[in-house]
Amino acid sequence: QVQLVESGGGLVQAGGSLRLSCAASGRTFRYAMGWFRQAPGKEREFVATITVNGGTTTYADSVKGRFTISRDNAKNTVYLQMNSLKPADTAVYYCAARDSILGHTSTEGYNYWGQGTQVTVSS
Repeated sequence: QVQLVESGGGLVQAGGSLRLSCAASGRTFRYAMGWFRQAPGKEREFVATITVNGGTTTYADSVKGRFTISRDNAKNTVYLQMNSLKPADTAVYYCAARDSILGHTSTEGYNYWGQGTQVTVSS
């Protein structure tokens, strides 16, 4: 089992930045990781994913060039740096772990989920 705990969410003005963290505990941190988000009344959507060794990252078109996913395996932590935030980025952000070395862009590809952290971007 893997436990995931997100942190770093909050309220920020449009154009601002936030960095989300996801701390993993339990088994050895040998998982591909992903970030997803869910706005009120909408389905959970893919944001970014990273392979086990951090060598490959993939982003949703809506965040490409603004968000950066990274990981520190020594700290069992994955990050999501979010810059140039827009009101459309407002959502609960979830961290997810996948029993694979490769990332995935669908929620069905992940085995473990965190509880989520709220990000609110004001205009």
